[in-house]
Amino acid sequence: MTLARGFAIVFLLFALYCGLDPLQHSPIASFPDFEAKKVDMPAWSEVPTDQDKENLLQKSEIKFLNQVQGPESIAFDPLGRGPYTGLADGRILFWNGQSWVDFAYTSPNRSELCNPIASATPFSYVGPEGGIATSLATEAEGVPLRFTNDVDIDTEGNVYFTESSANYPRRNFIQLVFSGDDSGKVLKYNPATKETTALVRNVQFPNGISLSKDGSFFVFCEGAIGRLRKYWLKGDKAGTSEVIAILPGFPDNVRVNENGDFWVAIHCRRYMYSYLSGLYPKIRKVILKLPIPTKYQYLLQIGGWQHAVIVKYSPEGKLLQILEDSQGKVVRAVSEVEERMVNSGWEVFSCPLLQFTTWSEAD
Repeated sequence: MTLARGFAIVFLLFALYCGLDPLQHSPIASFPDFEAKKVDMPAWSEVPTDQDKENLLQKSEIKFLNQVQGPESIAFDPLGRGPYTGLADGRILFWNGQSWVDFAYTSPNRSELCNPIASATPFSYVGPEGGIATSLATEAEGVPLRFTNDVDIDTEGNVYFTESSANYPRRNFIQLVFSGDDSGKVLKYNPATKETTALVRNVQFPNGISLSKDGSFFVFCEGAIGRLRKYWLKGDKAGTSEVIAILPGFPDNVRVNENGDFWVAIHCRRYMYSYLSGLYPKIRKVILKLPIPTKYQYLLQIGGWQHAVIVKYSPEGKLLQILEDSQGKVVRAVSEVEERMVNSGWEVFSCPLLQFTTWSEAD
């Protein structure tokens, strides 16, 4: 056998392996109806390049390492106690100052593996005493809720929340990220009528949502595109929305602070690969079909390594502050930021996927 023929056979076998993916390594191997859609990207020149050159997040203090599994969102009660956090296993925990204790459950039926099962509902309410969550809604306008994500409540009790996708459940969020699916919505639940209505439709991965300090509008994150949008609830613009900021990367949750500014948690910066991948869905699908495990496809999307960024914006969308760990040495991922006044300064309490961190600054 000649060398050239040997190379040809090896190349043919490699091509067959890539085409057939016999070991099902492709992240979309189990999704025969997977569809890649074009992401409505801003111009590359509009993607912010502002940096925290001092990598101030590397000065963060790690808290509760390996004590909680899968926290994404955090909250403190009106007395300042907490934090409270929901975990991947369906529990809501409370930090009592000494240890984590169970506060509430999303379902009365939980297996020995701590996985919520059939009776868990996608949108529930827990009172100040904790316990079993009460279901508020399972559908919107006759369509079952599939992937509810973030929530905020106004002074009248109206609940605003995001549904990241009508096609992918939470457990398949990575396929949602890869797909560019545009079935997401921003919704409102009216406690008086018990009706749930869609305020914004056809959003590509709507994620965090937060009401303004005066309740005249809310902002929400467009996860796939990387934008912060404002939806007006009052005034002449009521019922309309507008983009107020192009974000430097892929956002998760957004939270308002006491001054009315908004902290946005950014998973990672946007790099050219993910930008072009979003613009060319056919090429993206071809790459996703290759027998490259999900982990490595994900690393391609985020530039090769995890690196956390948090940014603060004014209500008008002006960038006020940016904190990051560009090398991922201390804070590799952030899902939410909560700002609190402490002593003579303020503290940013952030919630990565497996730990908590704090970053403080004196006046």
